[in-house]
Amino acid sequence: MKRILLVLAVLLIARSAFAGADGETAVKLIDPKPLTPGHQVVPIFPPGHPALKALADADKEEIWTIQNERVAKVNNIHVPTLELYLAPPEKANGMSVILSPGGGNKDLWVGHEGTDVAKWLNTLGVSCFVHRYRLKPYGSATDALAETQRAVRLVRANAKEWNIDPHKIGHMGFSAGGEQTARLALTYDAGTPDAADPIDRVSSRPDWLCLVYPGWAPGTIDMKTVPADVPPTFLVCAGTGDVFHARQTVEFYNALFEVGRVQKPKPLNIEMHIYGTGGHGGSITPRNGIPFGTWPQRLVEWAQDLKLMPAAPTTAEAATSTAK
Repeated sequence: MKRILLVLAVLLIARSAFAGADGETAVKLIDPKPLTPGHQVVPIFPPGHPALKALADADKEEIWTIQNERVAKVNNIHVPTLELYLAPPEKANGMSVILSPGGGNKDLWVGHEGTDVAKWLNTLGVSCFVHRYRLKPYGSATDALAETQRAVRLVRANAKEWNIDPHKIGHMGFSAGGEQTARLALTYDAGTPDAADPIDRVSSRPDWLCLVYPGWAPGTIDMKTVPADVPPTFLVCAGTGDVFHARQTVEFYNALFEVGRVQKPKPLNIEMHIYGTGGHGGSITPRNGIPFGTWPQRLVEWAQDLKLMPAAPTTAEAATSTAK
């Protein structure tokens, strides 16, 4: 009898290890590979976590689209991850950011809006974490948001190991990735002190936010309740060339503005740039020289103003340094 009970227990454990969200038997999820060879990929949830599910094609690897000799787009994401792009130790300034690429929650454009951005920010001493979040049929307001919240906790919990400042962690979302930034801005919490999982005890509040031509389904984000301590925020979008996203960018700015203008001990540092020309997408490319192509420099200036990164040396300081 004892042997039968032992066998049953083993079977139940095995079944739970391969169970879906509703307890149904499901396939084992496949661990994603690094987008860039040699980079560390960290699962946001541990194996068997209740937030993980095994929907259709979860037994298959991610689908990668290769362009310009790098991964441009990812599909079939079932295991959400952060891929580490840590700033070189000699340049690292403590600032870091979780990057959520866009793609309409159907694709994930991890090239232009992920790895390319990470490599640029690394040159400025900023460490980056490219977020591969779950797409449709997973829910952006449920599944992906749960990942985004935990991603902040995970980065903060590993701040010492990854050589970053736990008080300079940002979230930058492009297009549909901006939906995650917006939702995070409205739903973060201080963590659960008595949680069994130590990651869940850590705050999910980002220290700064950046929304780049953000977008979400109309009416799906409630902006009536903005946290009183909402973080400093930078927003950017084309104007009449990207009407849908420009309107949502302005709408989000207005929601934060009403809270930020009375934020204590001083008003919120919230900055928005709506450019006259330019279309949707484009990430950090120079856009053939139009003003919209300069927005990355505006972001750097904003971050320097907030003391998130060191200020650029003045002409005199640069000359002195060169002379030495």
